[in-house]
Amino acid sequence: MADIRNNFVGIKSPNPFWLASAPPTDKAYNVERAFKAGWGGVVWKTLGAEGPPVVNVNGPRYGAIWGADRRLLGLNNIELITDRDLYVNLREMKEVKKNWPDRAIVASIMVPCEEEAWKAILPLVEETEVDGIELNFGCPHGMSERGMGSAVGQVPEYIEMVVRWCKQYTRMPVITKLTPNITDIRYPARAAKAGGTDAVSLINTISSIVSVDLDNFAPVPTIDGRGSHGGYCGPAVKPIALNMVAEIARDPETYGLPISGIGGVTTWRDAAEFLALGAGNVQVCTAAMTYGFKIVQEMITGLSDWMDAKGHRTLDDICGRAVSNVTDWRYLNLNYVAKAHIDQELCIKCGRCHIACEDTSHQAITSQVDGIRHFEVMEDECVGCNLCVNVCPVENCITMEPLAAGELDQRTGKVVEPTYANWTMHPNNPMAAPVAAE
Repeated sequence: MADIRNNFVGIKSPNPFWLASAPPTDKAYNVERAFKAGWGGVVWKTLGAEGPPVVNVNGPRYGAIWGADRRLLGLNNIELITDRDLYVNLREMKEVKKNWPDRAIVASIMVPCEEEAWKAILPLVEETEVDGIELNFGCPHGMSERGMGSAVGQVPEYIEMVVRWCKQYTRMPVITKLTPNITDIRYPARAAKAGGTDAVSLINTISSIVSVDLDNFAPVPTIDGRGSHGGYCGPAVKPIALNMVAEIARDPETYGLPISGIGGVTTWRDAAEFLALGAGNVQVCTAAMTYGFKIVQEMITGLSDWMDAKGHRTLDDICGRAVSNVTDWRYLNLNYVAKAHIDQELCIKCGRCHIACEDTSHQAITSQVDGIRHFEVMEDECVGCNLCVNVCPVENCITMEPLAAGELDQRTGKVVEPTYANWTMHPNNPMAAPVAAE
């Protein structure tokens, strides 16, 4: 049976599934129940500095995006860090860690970007004997207007500076949580590494307005007739998160830097994809808020069963396996040619492939043959874009079939070449040069 025990920068947990810093980890009551359900670890909801607790809004805090079946695809939240007293949180963290020594507990922290503020809170957290700290440089609303959260995460020099303070004033592993609200995620990751961080976690939420109430013309969620931008999370942000994780994992300057993957993890498959792209574990929030704590049991069973079926013994067999296959567009093989193929026995003749291809793509699928409703790919028009595969409602009805070397591409009239060739070599490229693959 696969061993899914996790060791992330020395923080051990029975599995790689942690709850992210958010409402599900705001108090001992929640965390205890999460551990009973099977979660391997939690990042406690973000702590603020000693003093009056932060003030959250008292009305709606969430906006949502749904699929056609009203399945939740994304949440927008305007909630801030914990509004509970710092010492209440610290006391509960210590108690829970004592009761669950085999589970990971990491304290998320957000205090003003001043050395004394970090110097003051770190010993208090360290005294709880939790396993590490996560520096919240991600929140795009509320706290960022006060010079914290993403206001720090968007400035690499600030990231490096705060990480250095934390490494100086604590013995605990430091995980730096990065904001996605930036042009190139590699720069803040490099800064965190330069400051000495033990790991990075990403992504935090994306600055967003998810909808507008067209009765009162205000963003949702609406507080007394007005709304604000908030942080977007959930399954819809997963593609953005995967790309940013991969960018850090394959960047020569951050290669090997441990990554905790966050963003839309809902199933074991989502988690496996993050792991394959270089994450050492994953953090989950929206899925738990949507389906409850017990969703982790399906994640654990699914990941373990898949690993058994594929012969993967430990998480190390998975982590980073896909990174070498992530490349820049310019290095993709231009001599690879594929055509769509429709399985006529599976086809339900709905016509969606034809409509999509006819109206918005390359007019390469018939709607009739000999006066009869029939959908078939015309290879002399098909560019292999696979739009039809993605709109077809029947799984595996339409597949992409590569042409073998030496076969004729009916669209171009050229024989498929057996050699590899990319844009850096193409004669249409004004800067073409014989550059090998990455």
